[in-house]
Amino acid sequence: MILNFTPKPKVKRIISLLLAGGASDCILVGGFVRDLFLGLRSKDVDIEVYGLTYEKIFQILKRHFHVNFVGQSFGTIKVDNEIDINIPRRESKSRVGHKGFDFLFEPNLDLHTAFSRRDFTINAIGIRCDGSIYDPFDGRNDIENKILRAPTHEFCEDPLRVLRGMQFAARFGFTMESETVEHCKRVFNEFNTLSAERVWSEWSKWGLKGIEPSRGLFLLQETGWIQHFPEIAGLINVTKIHQTNSTDKICDSENAFVNTAKICDVAVKIADEFNFDDDERLVLIFGALCHNFGKTDLNKIDGKIDNDLSFQKMYGSISNLKSGTKFPNSVSPSLHLANQFLERFKPPLRILERVLAIVGERLTEKFVSEQCVIDNVILRRLAVRLEPSCIRIWTALCRAMILADGNTNLIRQVDECELRAAKLGIINSKPKPILQGRDLVTIGVKPGREMGKILDYAYEAQLDGIFNNIDEAIIWYNNYCRDKL
Repeated sequence: MILNFTPKPKVKRIISLLLAGGASDCILVGGFVRDLFLGLRSKDVDIEVYGLTYEKIFQILKRHFHVNFVGQSFGTIKVDNEIDINIPRRESKSRVGHKGFDFLFEPNLDLHTAFSRRDFTINAIGIRCDGSIYDPFDGRNDIENKILRAPTHEFCEDPLRVLRGMQFAARFGFTMESETVEHCKRVFNEFNTLSAERVWSEWSKWGLKGIEPSRGLFLLQETGWIQHFPEIAGLINVTKIHQTNSTDKICDSENAFVNTAKICDVAVKIADEFNFDDDERLVLIFGALCHNFGKTDLNKIDGKIDNDLSFQKMYGSISNLKSGTKFPNSVSPSLHLANQFLERFKPPLRILERVLAIVGERLTEKFVSEQCVIDNVILRRLAVRLEPSCIRIWTALCRAMILADGNTNLIRQVDECELRAAKLGIINSKPKPILQGRDLVTIGVKPGREMGKILDYAYEAQLDGIFNNIDEAIIWYNNYCRDKL
């Protein structure tokens, strides 16, 4: 079959130079080709070259492009930091784990053997510049039928492929065929051979690129690999109660794992609707994944999380329109388990801290299940507690939880909360201190411990709405603070 396909000029020139230099074949492979058949844009371009050594490829291209070796043990030449060039390799399993291979680069390896080492049939398709397609494992049919299938039993040699299947299922809406599921089960015990960095890489793609994160979670359940993530697995035996729009009657109940999966799917749509950047999207999706962890039996640990001083923050109160009750000044019980789950895989600290801030917010559960009023004092304190995250992402999580539960009448209070936070200038960050050290210096306060105490008291007063500008702040200091310190 010939595909109507025109590669970019740089790709054509690279291939032309390599063929003129003695290459027997140059074929585009991997995610670029898969995405082409999926109708998606792909930034990655991978060319597999046959008949030339890496040294020869380097010599041919260095006169025309900026080229360098990247991960030389894996054999990749990077051209202009955007195009990857590889030669075929044969690998043999010598140890357990995804690093337990001995590699032998073979420029003259036959195409079928080279393609058989790829993870899934959807990634074992090649296309040449003339549009001719090489598809030895019928990957195009699997793309059409949304199936993840291993090309051969060699799939079992690399346990990381199970997690790649997880994120592919989330990204493309695919399901895994039964024999490949069995392959995944066979490598269950090799999970611990995977580095934290590689595990996070697949999870981050699940969160960042997934359009249906639930499919990745259900794939983990089907393969049994969910047991490697006990915080998630613990949700399976927990019942989540839904309420009708009247909030007075139980509508139905479902597995908390299923509910979490639904919320993750809705969160993706919200991230797209509100134009979240990559970091914001990851924080929201992992917040959606982790927020229910506190409902599992894993939360029964020595000592209560709420009493752990390392997790304590400033908490105000939230009023319930039905009863006027006050909720505890403590953090969500999901916080410890979310931290435990994420820290094992070493995500960037900026992501970890923001996810924990969202998951740790104790007001969330009531806010998404009952009609509540959060006044400006509590809203300002909420912005402080959510630092380094923000109200914008917290309300996005609340919105996802409400929509997944079908409690759509509560969306109005989310909208109102966002609108008021925007008017207060705190939707993206905590309030900036009105009274600062330089202001105190001008009225005779010397820098030091006393000034620090004054500024702390001042910020508390500001959060309580006692003053709203610098003139009112100076009056507050003169009336309430000057003689008390």
